[in-house]
Amino acid sequence: MEGIIPVWKPRGMTSHDCVFKLRKILKTKKVGHSGTLDPDVDGVLPICVGKGTKVIEYIQDSNKVYMGEVTLGFSTETEDASGEIVEITPIKKEFNMAEIDQAMSEFLGEITQIPPMYSAVKVNGRRLYEYARNGEEVERPERKAMIYSYLRTSTPEYNPNKQQQSWRFIVDCGKGTYVRTLAVDTGKKLNVAAHMSDLTRTKSGGFSKDECFTIEEIALLMDLERQEEFLYPIERAVESFEKLELTDEMYQVVKNGSVLPVDFFGKNEVSEPIALFYQEKIVSIYDVHPSRKGMLKPTKVLRND
Repeated sequence: MEGIIPVWKPRGMTSHDCVFKLRKILKTKKVGHSGTLDPDVDGVLPICVGKGTKVIEYIQDSNKVYMGEVTLGFSTETEDASGEIVEITPIKKEFNMAEIDQAMSEFLGEITQIPPMYSAVKVNGRRLYEYARNGEEVERPERKAMIYSYLRTSTPEYNPNKQQQSWRFIVDCGKGTYVRTLAVDTGKKLNVAAHMSDLTRTKSGGFSKDECFTIEEIALLMDLERQEEFLYPIERAVESFEKLELTDEMYQVVKNGSVLPVDFFGKNEVSEPIALFYQEKIVSIYDVHPSRKGMLKPTKVLRND
């Protein structure tokens, strides 16, 4: 069995929980997820099986789309609704839509984020959440993230009793973006404490919500021996790559992982990875050789049979 399964991860379950359950259901150990979703977040979680695990990095590198909610008025240690409150700034006068939209617009393009203490980023060989759980302080490294769009999708709601204000949003972002931190930083633009009060991932690795299956649906389809319904081909992971179909002669050379000149593929130059196909199946990924000008080398060999 090989391929990609777009799983709809429920809240209350970790990404590793999904992998653990699928290993039992699919009766194989070669299963891996394409990027951690927090337990409190539901949504699209592509999971790779068999040779599909070789393309995990390409799914991780893809952009993601989330729908969520920002709440102004207090921040938490985890930057989401599950953490202990660390700062309160009562919203005595609600922000209007123009002020909110302006603040959100300032995050478009490449931004700099400081990862949450409750995250899996490693510092000196330890995860940040390990420091946080032990009450230890450590300097967190800045990270670059790309925000393609960040839009308000609801009318802001003001609660005069709680002195809080919330609104829904949708964000299309690049690899490694912390949406929790985006919510917190949006509050900082407005000079108030904030946190991410809700989040759902609606797209990842080119898969959308309507293509996903729950763990229960996968188990049922396995019992019915209808795994082809939930198992997508590994070619889905390289849809955004330039594609080249190999001839029989080219395949005999490429399948051995040879370093080859650019003109072997009928090109004058190459600046992006190329996905090489043979008989409509992905064979390997070739990219610019790091030290040999005019040459390409395989960065990933997926099939050589």
